[in-house]
Amino acid sequence: MPAPLTADQFVAALEAEGITVVETGDWREHNRNRKGAWGPVNGVIIHHTVTSGTASSVELCYDGYEELPGPLCHGVIAKDGTVHLVGNGRANHAGTGDGNVLDAVVNETRPPRPTADDTDGNAHFYGFECINLGDGDDPWPDVQLEAIERVSAALCRAHGWGAASVIGHREWTDTKIDPVGFAMDDLRDAIAERLGGLTGTNALDPGQELDVPAAGTAYEPFPGAGFFRAGADSPVVTTMGHRLVEEGCSAYAQGPGPHWTEADRQSYAAWQRKLGFTGSDADGRPGRTSWDALKVPRTS
Repeated sequence: MPAPLTADQFVAALEAEGITVVETGDWREHNRNRKGAWGPVNGVIIHHTVTSGTASSVELCYDGYEELPGPLCHGVIAKDGTVHLVGNGRANHAGTGDGNVLDAVVNETRPPRPTADDTDGNAHFYGFECINLGDGDDPWPDVQLEAIERVSAALCRAHGWGAASVIGHREWTDTKIDPVGFAMDDLRDAIAERLGGLTGTNALDPGQELDVPAAGTAYEPFPGAGFFRAGADSPVVTTMGHRLVEEGCSAYAQGPGPHWTEADRQSYAAWQRKLGFTGSDADGRPGRTSWDALKVPRTS
């Protein structure tokens, strides 16, 4: 289910993706939850700050201002790629936007042009403010763009989302123009490449540990949901199938073998249901949480 990550899970997800994280003040308890819902979360919105300078930008996003109290996002992405965490929970970043865009994010399809402001985005999106003047002249250093990509991929990976779950503020509402200076389609392409084509299944539940396989582990690291598609041919699929059989989740008439088949998908769906997943979270497409629980032995 799309429940928000805990603070510990949030930090673990970012650090596992290679992000340098700075925890600001009491960010773990800093939120606007008393003013409205927080969750279900469905995606990530990218903003620019219209400011310069790291310290002042972080302070602004942490505290907010009289008309709009902080936190104004969950993290501030500095020019050097460092991510300063300023909020955990509902944050004043997205505002109202188009419910049709939210539907597209949930379904991981291309968002339509926003025309309405009828949906509370602060309940459904993580938000990251990226330090930039937003004038079209202020440069975006490569290290900052890579950090935006990594942050987005980290949350997609933790929730089992694909790159289509990441949008710009201007794609949420036609009252905003941010971010200016790079194309969101290019960012999503980079996120998708980093995720290996991940498409959403098996989000973390509250209190659940985020396991990041260590180097040298006896188990096969999660290869990304995009790995499991028609035409996939790998000994990893065979080994996965044997583990599913061992767990009593076999839909195989023969095999398993190295080619990803409908029998593999049905068997994996049985495993997801055994773990307690339902609906679209039990569609037979492996996600990180269910994969780590299966403990597929390394094939090499």
